[in-house]
Amino acid sequence: MRHPRAFFAAALGLGLAAVGVAPAANATAPAPAASSYVAYQQSPENAAATKAFQEAVWKEVRKQRAANPGIQVVTVRYNASSAPTFRTQIARSTQIWNSSVNNVKLQESTTGASFSYREGNDSRGSYASTDGHGRGYIFLDYRQNQTYNSTRVTSHETGHVLGLPDRYSGPCSELMSGGGPGPSCQNAVPNATERARVDRLWANGLAG
Repeated sequence: MRHPRAFFAAALGLGLAAVGVAPAANATAPAPAASSYVAYQQSPENAAATKAFQEAVWKEVRKQRAANPGIQVVTVRYNASSAPTFRTQIARSTQIWNSSVNNVKLQESTTGASFSYREGNDSRGSYASTDGHGRGYIFLDYRQNQTYNSTRVTSHETGHVLGLPDRYSGPCSELMSGGGPGPSCQNAVPNATERARVDRLWANGLAG
């Protein structure tokens, strides 16, 4: 059985066309159907990529714990320089999570980051993966962000960084329901259950 903290699931990018979101490279090509995004998110390939992403992030967290054995609150640093189109959404997502939980904090940094954000076009939508060198990254897909709420994309994705699994059958009020409720869902804030679960996972600076 996998450890409960291994329930990182790849984020289902969910974004609404917001000011500044880049158009697809080929504007005349039809956007993939939302169902194709969901199919990839639930695939074994995505599960493997997500596990690799999770391992990369937790490796950096363990280093921080080793350097500060008595730490109560872990700071998880990220680099957003490779996703300039989504800087506003990433910053808002960080603000949402930092005001929602107590035992872990997110901080943007160009050095010592545990993971990074990237942007571009991908028929799979948005997802979490690694670069093959032990570094985790979250990829934000342009077209998917033009269909779903873009702040919900990054907030949902970050929920995976913090240890939450996907729950596609959940309601819009549940952040980790991802694209399940459809493009009309605008909620980008974790509910009380999700907030409590993150705080339990990160209790005492990620104990255990």
